[in-house]
Amino acid sequence: MAVARTLAVALHGIDGALVEIEADLANGLPAFTIIGLPDAALGEAKDRVRAAAANSGCDLPTRKVTVNLSPASMPKHGSGFDLGIAVAALATTGAIDAAAIARVVHVGELSLDGRLRPVAGVLPAVLAARRAGAAAVVVPSGNVDEARLVGGIRVIGGASLREVLIAHGAALDPVPVEALTPAGITADAEAHGDLSDVIGHPEAVEALQVAAVGGHHLLMLGPPGAGKTLLATRLPGLLPDLDAEAAVEVSSVRSLAGLPVGGSLVTRPPLEAPHHSATMAALVGGGSGLVRPGAISRASHGVLFLDEAPEFSAVALDALRQPLETGQITIHRARSVARFPARFQLVLAANPCPCGLGGSDDCTCTSLMRRRYLGRLSGPLLDRIDLHLTVRRVGAVQLTEGSGSGVTTALARARVEAAREAAAQRWRAEGYALTAQLPGAVLRSARWRLPAADRSALDRALERGALTMRGYDRVMRVAWTIADLEGADRPTADHLGRALYLRKGI
Repeated sequence: MAVARTLAVALHGIDGALVEIEADLANGLPAFTIIGLPDAALGEAKDRVRAAAANSGCDLPTRKVTVNLSPASMPKHGSGFDLGIAVAALATTGAIDAAAIARVVHVGELSLDGRLRPVAGVLPAVLAARRAGAAAVVVPSGNVDEARLVGGIRVIGGASLREVLIAHGAALDPVPVEALTPAGITADAEAHGDLSDVIGHPEAVEALQVAAVGGHHLLMLGPPGAGKTLLATRLPGLLPDLDAEAAVEVSSVRSLAGLPVGGSLVTRPPLEAPHHSATMAALVGGGSGLVRPGAISRASHGVLFLDEAPEFSAVALDALRQPLETGQITIHRARSVARFPARFQLVLAANPCPCGLGGSDDCTCTSLMRRRYLGRLSGPLLDRIDLHLTVRRVGAVQLTEGSGSGVTTALARARVEAAREAAAQRWRAEGYALTAQLPGAVLRSARWRLPAADRSALDRALERGALTMRGYDRVMRVAWTIADLEGADRPTADHLGRALYLRKGI
């Protein structure tokens, strides 16, 4: 057989497309050529394939081998094409039946001794293969549990190239090898502490529950040690478990990022807390070659916590504005476009001034210094933050006599889940599940518009410029969330007043 074909998957962000691997064996000087826009790692596959084939008892002939990755105009990245290239090349020699591999997807990296190394992105790759109609996929043994999370497609695991060739009908004797497993297979620690640990901040505890119910973004302003980080890390525990679709999306992003997935989907909302030295690419995703998901994608359906927010690069912070509106990030490169989910809850924490002692007699910062420091958070970014909360320093009496907020995470989560269910039932006809996702046009429509008397304070704030039109809609959403949290059918003037206070302190 002069030409043999099999399939692989090229990933572009969370999306993937099938790639046909064609191998041709021809007379000529010994050579191994890969064409079809491979990157550097994929171009080096020829050396890995030759060594792995030789050490698996199936030497490639000393002839000219040409491998084409089709469609040739689509960029291909990474070492996950190694297995498909090796299988197609060996099929040209008659070692296996070319018809047996023609409609099978192969994903995996080869080591020089012929063993299969686990690769990142197996879960979205198998999802893409199933959507494209593939019936079977071959993956390294270390990725089998992850691949089997996708139903509707046959998953074949292999510890070595020799084992895969035998599965395809090669006349080889099996040789047991130790399967390679991905590093860091243990799951991340889930514990984020309990809400009852919070002392002296009843209004902050209530604001956290409002944020959890509606999916609202939150800014906390206060001196060092006041409890901003403590509060922020409690928010993921208040969120309900992920639904099936969100669990697949979160697990797919983890797989793309090279984080462990294991044999079960991620069911709890993630928490990402990057250091303030993070670059724009680290936050939103990117890379000069293979585009990787950033912190906003790893925090999708969970919480992105930016501590010491004014210390982040202004360019990096402003890059969050578009994902906050759309719930996804699309990264454009010269030859490809990668799409990642980015439906996260943003929590910002900031000190009131550079020294952090603003509001006390020990503060040495001038008013100009304070304005410049907080001015690093741009107005357009702050306009997208629904809740602006001042966290004050805890006093000695509260610290020594206080026994916590009295609200446990379990109780607060039950309250949040009940309020979310009420909101979901109301907005289901509009096509939304969370109040924070509602367009302002829906809330201002005849069906959901609130009485003018109840909106009077909000309308006055808009008229005198204290609120933008976006801010007006966001205050309205928060009012609906507060009403859901308290079991009311519709917001009242009191709910709107509290929402306006949480937004502007007025």
